[in-house]
Amino acid sequence: MDSWIETALSVDVTAAAGAVQVVAVTEAGRQADALLGEPPVPGSMEWHAEEGTDAPARRQRAWELLQLRIGLGAGLDPLPVLVGLRRGGATWEQIGVAAGITRQSAHERWAAPVAAVLEPR
Repeated sequence: MDSWIETALSVDVTAAAGAVQVVAVTEAGRQADALLGEPPVPGSMEWHAEEGTDAPARRQRAWELLQLRIGLGAGLDPLPVLVGLRRGGATWEQIGVAAGITRQSAHERWAAPVAAVLEPR
């Protein structure tokens, strides 16, 4: 067999696959920023205007829901984003809408894996 092909079929790609996932997740976040708009710069007038309001939390939830949609569209594993969404109080209804499925379908599909991360035995 050709040595290049032999290498291509036998080399450990674990680190390379992990690096690609990191880049993909980073890019999904960058795209979410581009679509949603970046948050105010700390210390700016806009930032001070949001102090003491729920605007930062709502923006974060919207950003994570958008990142979920982008990631699902790109075929990424949604579990890390789902864990963050649920930890932040997102409902299965919101997650279902973002995923284009019903609340019940979202819960059936992802509740157990998310719970396994959030509530380890």
